[in-house]
Amino acid sequence: MRANDALSGFLLIAVAAAMIAYTATFPAFPGQRYGPALFPRLLGAGLILCGAALVVRGLAARRPGEAWLRLAPWTREPGRLGIFLAVLACLVGYILLSGTLGFILTATAILALLFWLLRVRPLLVLPLAVVASLVIHWFFGSLMRVPLPRGLLDAIL
Repeated sequence: MRANDALSGFLLIAVAAAMIAYTATFPAFPGQRYGPALFPRLLGAGLILCGAALVVRGLAARRPGEAWLRLAPWTREPGRLGIFLAVLACLVGYILLSGTLGFILTATAILALLFWLLRVRPLLVLPLAVVASLVIHWFFGSLMRVPLPRGLLDAIL
């Protein structure tokens, strides 16, 4: 897929503006001129500047009659497009199921499904999904201290 830089710039500006708007909900620190919203606002302002530069560059480089968005050839292949849509569905599935099932079970199911769709050898699908889920859980849960949902594991253990 090839998108004109102006489209990317407009998207970046929109995301940065939403981020800056969200910082209005951050609490202020009493007695200080700045609080937790300062860094996200500075970052948002920088992203808006970068987005504006992309818009200018994209508009200057665009030839008359040229498409704003050109899809890659793989998007016309039903199998590959199906896998792409499956990845998006798995992301939504993770958001909806991980709180109930927990990270390890949800990630294992999602990885097994994606490995199967990507034609990994059938005997390797489940072992790879389990090992990858456990390694990812160890890395993020233990090393990075990200609180991953435990779900059903709380009831079992």
